[in-house]
Amino acid sequence: MGLVDANGTPLYVEERGAGPGEPLVLLHGGYGAGESFAPVLPELAEGRRVFLVDLQGHGRSPDADRPLRPETMADDVAALIGRLGLGRADVLGYSMGAGVALRTVIQYPAVVRRLVAVSFPARRSGWFPEVTAEMDRMDAGMAEAMRRSPLHERYERLAPRVEDWPVLVAKTAEMLGREYDWTSEVSGITAPTLLVFADADAVRPAHVAEFFALLGGGLRDGRRDHSGRPVSRLAVLPGATHHDLLSSPLLGGAVVPFLDADLPGAAG
Repeated sequence: MGLVDANGTPLYVEERGAGPGEPLVLLHGGYGAGESFAPVLPELAEGRRVFLVDLQGHGRSPDADRPLRPETMADDVAALIGRLGLGRADVLGYSMGAGVALRTVIQYPAVVRRLVAVSFPARRSGWFPEVTAEMDRMDAGMAEAMRRSPLHERYERLAPRVEDWPVLVAKTAEMLGREYDWTSEVSGITAPTLLVFADADAVRPAHVAEFFALLGGGLRDGRRDHSGRPVSRLAVLPGATHHDLLSSPLLGGAVVPFLDADLPGAAG
């Protein structure tokens, strides 16, 4: 599809798949791009239209004259859903993209039918302490050292202005250092939500349980007839970490049934 104007921000979008299923918008992690979903894309695109989005300053999307914030990128995603004529869509985000997906359903509940949040906490302290310590050590000066990384290789291959790499690193470092706590807003989410984590994730297991509880999960026995189970779901994928979740052969099998399920009490 190429660049699509969303809220005044040009976003690069690719459309894959076809079929009667609800449209699905995919949001990548930090320093990533829509192509990050390549390992799981065939499963996700079977029977539905899938839109791979490069977020602000990532992949083939140019940067904008503003900081990187989940809240403003959520403005872009909501505008994009409207611009594409989808009305509403299912939204799946990974890592930073999961933060953007969460903010999208919080700020624009009418445009998200179902949410899949992969490996992202509802508050910053949900990360393991060593993870937040690593985030706090990030600064603009890391741009040069990161030029030898696969992250820079992708950026160099896709970015419309490869000279903006230091800008992306500086903005990402600043975003990662910000405190946030969305727990009160998460508890108000009404869209059916699937949380996906690895069994060796960067997010603490205790926070995973807390996050699921905010959505009504893990609070009671689901009962033999499923009358006690929540609409939202939790998947913990074995043999995976935060860094390789998108390559897990189990990811599609967790996501697709959730998107296709007839969920009691869910609209649409």
